[in-house]
Amino acid sequence: MHSAPVLPDGSQLRWAELPGVQPTRVYLHGLGASSAPYYAEAVAHPALAGHRSLLIDLLGFGISDRPADQAYTLEMHADLLARALEQASVGRADVVAHSLGGAVACVLAARHPQLVRRLVLVDPVLDPVRPLPTVKRPGSSGIGVYRTEAEFLEHGWAETMAHVGPHWAATMRLAEPRALYRTAINALLGGDPTAREHLESVTIPRTLLYPESDGPRPDADRLTAAGVGVVPIPDCGHNIMIDNVDAFARAVATALID
Repeated sequence: MHSAPVLPDGSQLRWAELPGVQPTRVYLHGLGASSAPYYAEAVAHPALAGHRSLLIDLLGFGISDRPADQAYTLEMHADLLARALEQASVGRADVVAHSLGGAVACVLAARHPQLVRRLVLVDPVLDPVRPLPTVKRPGSSGIGVYRTEAEFLEHGWAETMAHVGPHWAATMRLAEPRALYRTAINALLGGDPTAREHLESVTIPRTLLYPESDGPRPDADRLTAAGVGVVPIPDCGHNIMIDNVDAFARAVATALID
């Protein structure tokens, strides 16, 4: 395990690191997740093995520190990630990012272009959700039904853990509840610019993977017009890297070919 201090109080981001050739590959998890449990099998796949790989956890999640006094905006996550990558001497990395991590990766690429060589977004969160949801379901939308942090801490945390199922709960239980709530709400409200606007503004190679079972993406034409490759992955749900490791690994390897 490796780490880097990213806040004045000494709070650290931590990651599992696999040695290998450059360019470095950085893997980012989704909301309430942790990168190593979600990506380890895929990173070991023959199509992806052999590169220096950082399976990094965002502040407040997984094995990273969990300060309760931070804002946990998308911009904060991206800026702290940039500090960690600079300390880890990654150079310009290929960033593979899932769900909420995809939004953070878009902000990272726009705000810290010297650190990102290519983006592979895995069923990412790109747009604000307004009005806020009213129906409980897994993900940031489910957390968004709790209109205040106090309400979430009082009973929403326990209800969310019971609702997401055992696989997601195994990593979500490591999250700082305030970090989970604030990150979810900030993702629902969206930044300014939004993650999509950041994605469309950068000129590096970008690829978006999505579950084929969802049907054609309604934004496919817009993404393509912005230069983003749109790739459907068969036999999977939202957690593409877990549901279809082989297809995921091969699609990522193809997206990262020079």
